[in-house]
Amino acid sequence: MFDQRDLKAVNAIRCLSVAQIEKANSGHPGLPMGASPMAYVLWNKILNVNPKKSNWHNRDRFVLSAGHGSAMLYSLLHLSGYDLSIEDLKNFRQIGSKTPGHPERKHTDGIEVTTGPLGQGIANAVGFAIAEKHLAAMYNKEDLNIVDHYTYAICGDGDLMEGISYESMSLAGHLNLNKLIILHDSNDICLDGNLNTSFSENIEQRVKAQNWNYIKVSDGNNLEEIYKAIIKAKENKNGPTFIEVKTVIGFGSKNQGTNKVHGAPIGKEDFAAVKKAYNWEYEDFEISDDVYDVFNENIVKNGQKSYEKWENILNSYKEKYPEDYKDYVDGFERKLPENWIDQVKKYSSNDEGLATRASSGEIIQDLAKITKNFWGGSADLFSSNKTNIKDSERFSDENPQGRNVWYGVREFAMSVIANAIVAHGGTFHHVSTFFVFSDYLKAGLRVSALSQIPVTYVFTHDSVAVGEDGPTHQPIEQLAMIRSIPNAIMLRPADANEVRLSWKIALESKDSPVVIALTRQGVKNLKGTENLSDISKGAYIIEDSDKKIPDGILIATGSEVELAIDTKNELKKSNIDVRVVSMPSMELFRKQDQDYKEKILPENIKNRVSIEMGTSFGWSEFTGNNGINISIDRFGISGNFKDVKEELGFTKEEIAKKYIKRFN
Repeated sequence: MFDQRDLKAVNAIRCLSVAQIEKANSGHPGLPMGASPMAYVLWNKILNVNPKKSNWHNRDRFVLSAGHGSAMLYSLLHLSGYDLSIEDLKNFRQIGSKTPGHPERKHTDGIEVTTGPLGQGIANAVGFAIAEKHLAAMYNKEDLNIVDHYTYAICGDGDLMEGISYESMSLAGHLNLNKLIILHDSNDICLDGNLNTSFSENIEQRVKAQNWNYIKVSDGNNLEEIYKAIIKAKENKNGPTFIEVKTVIGFGSKNQGTNKVHGAPIGKEDFAAVKKAYNWEYEDFEISDDVYDVFNENIVKNGQKSYEKWENILNSYKEKYPEDYKDYVDGFERKLPENWIDQVKKYSSNDEGLATRASSGEIIQDLAKITKNFWGGSADLFSSNKTNIKDSERFSDENPQGRNVWYGVREFAMSVIANAIVAHGGTFHHVSTFFVFSDYLKAGLRVSALSQIPVTYVFTHDSVAVGEDGPTHQPIEQLAMIRSIPNAIMLRPADANEVRLSWKIALESKDSPVVIALTRQGVKNLKGTENLSDISKGAYIIEDSDKKIPDGILIATGSEVELAIDTKNELKKSNIDVRVVSMPSMELFRKQDQDYKEKILPENIKNRVSIEMGTSFGWSEFTGNNGINISIDRFGISGNFKDVKEELGFTKEEIAKKYIKRFN
């Protein structure tokens, strides 16, 4: 099946990759030199993609979990006909290029997800496989399959040492994701030296214990053996498949098989020797037509045929199942019905107050009726987070159309799997846990923001009002942490109506993750939110002063907005009349024009107080040098939540006293 043209194409990938690294004088040559054979077989003989329609819904998904090997991926993309030129490759790792140091989604044509932080690519692959399984169950018909593809990943030894690989592979085996295949670039070398200095697991036993199939390829240069392994993996119907491919890192270099070729250019002299070893007679970045022909005959032409066949199936589907077709297309366009928010419950100040996690739970039920493409999961906390869809079952192998993903206690994997579910397209997906455990998944949330993936994160138990569980479960610094992430939208709604509008922001977001922090304790439904139609400006006046120029401004978020209104009434007893501003999102408020900011927080009003049960970090931006920040710059306390709040100074009397002492 394989001949000299295939071997030449493999060496083209190797030499093109090393040329990028040498020109940039930066990069990781070891992986491309060792793993190019498996990558070539996968891409040119098996992967079902259409480089000229790179966003084709039913394409196979490929993830390079070992993202430091990006030069190999860029070489593959170029040779396969994606929108990536030789000039782009020559600008590897340079400012403004399409070929950054690690692969970035939405930056380079053909990159499915942003990888580089080791282990996350494995979880991404799991997410793609979950999305495929769910959408196939929702939309495929006995006579017409419009969702039917595989997910592949290449990982390295380092990926498998990261804890997220255990979390995500455990879930994948449990869910029987049989259309998921991981190829392991098993070269026994890590950055600092030999792998056995830090890792000695039996990989076969490990993956089998996680309900995966295991195949070993003993020679990573044997194209036939690699091909047979992948074909066998595709035939497996029970469990995902892990293919361990034994390779030599930096194959062909004088330092092959050592950590010296992992993360530094091999140098001009060694590169010349490598070319001789590969029988490569061309200059750097020079690729002969016969190599391009190999890729064109396989991945390009076959991909186009597959795409056209699928397009015909989709057109038949449109005619036969028009309603399902519309729902399917709307999912990929993140489209919701016109005025959809009107179908979501509004709350009156006369209604009994609810914890915002509870009102969010009610709102989720309405959202689930508005679009079938809405689903989500929780890290073993559905009963606490209130994020389950009540009229749907658990997502499972037996019930893949289920809309509730039981992620188990796997917060980090959950966030990264969600990134891939949303990046796959077709659905709105939310994930949830306690706010304090956002620490476990922050790295996944950061990549959501970096790669412009609009995952919705629901974090409940959002303050010291958690109470008896004490400081380990009481978030303090987490609000500031998430607010500091570029392109993440942090929302802390004050009551049920602000929760409703927080979900509006989340589902209408196209390229930013949205975090919604919700209370465990009950809060009133506020009079000032009854006619509220929008919180997308980040802050608004919920109760104003009767005076033309208020005596001061109280700024609060979440459950503390109610406290700010109570404090306003307390100050009135001392003839002090202040404005109360609800600021559900600092980030959205910052984006507003100066006129709006001045309208909400007039420059001439210096008497300002922020009220939030978290760190004071960041609040001086809005309260100024003269202001007071009622906050918590210490860890919490175990006790009844009302007693905890009082002990930490969150009462109307205490705040009014501090206001009067400072400003009057």
